[in-house]
Amino acid sequence: MKRSFLQAGVIAEMEMLKIRHEPSEVLTRAVQPILWLLVFGGVFSQVRVIPTDGVDYMEFLTPGVLAQSVLFMSIFYGISMIWERDMGIIQKFLTSPVPRTALVAGRALSAGGRGLLQAGLVLVVALTIGVGIRADPLSLISVLFILVLGAAFFSCMSMCIAALVRTREKFMGIGQMITMPLFFASNAIYPVSMMPDWLKAVALVNPLTYEVDALRAIMVHGTSSSFGIWFDCLVLSLSALGMCLLAAKLYPRVVR
Repeated sequence: MKRSFLQAGVIAEMEMLKIRHEPSEVLTRAVQPILWLLVFGGVFSQVRVIPTDGVDYMEFLTPGVLAQSVLFMSIFYGISMIWERDMGIIQKFLTSPVPRTALVAGRALSAGGRGLLQAGLVLVVALTIGVGIRADPLSLISVLFILVLGAAFFSCMSMCIAALVRTREKFMGIGQMITMPLFFASNAIYPVSMMPDWLKAVALVNPLTYEVDALRAIMVHGTSSSFGIWFDCLVLSLSALGMCLLAAKLYPRVVR
């Protein structure tokens, strides 16, 4: 077990080192969530059509945008596996004694690290424009933990997709097809209570809903978790673990 953790850490470190060669990737990927915060949040905070239980809409939206930034980055994370397959790197990993779970867990941790860098930029922008959110050390550590769990789940989902498709074009098409439904079928930009019944059912099985719920309870003054923070963490942890095991099972199919 200890050896597997160390191996996963090495894989994560290797993946994170790629950022040193392309640091602009984090900046460019952060543009979209920042625009959501500034433009969408700025407009709808003036319209006041979304019920937020007395919380300013910008404060309500910020946790959702943080989760969105990690979702958008993680869901396309698996495309690197297709690149590495074409370059013959995946084949070398598969012939090594490293367990498949360690390979997948390492990539998931790396996705979490990338997600934190991106979310950090969004959080800095939110604080700069005066969004009133908790920024004490305990709250920030809790936020980082929740974001890593979310990144682990969605990056493992992305790896499952990469293991099942043969081309980068198909991967991008599937990724784009599921990204926005995952986002809109959650409580990221509006509460679950205002959704139609069929969408509520979808939101309740969407891990992003529980990620945003926990982030909002931690970050926003005067709010509480709809499901309970511990329940949110349990759902995210079990979802990430289950998806990690599935990705490890499918991992060898990348080269078939």
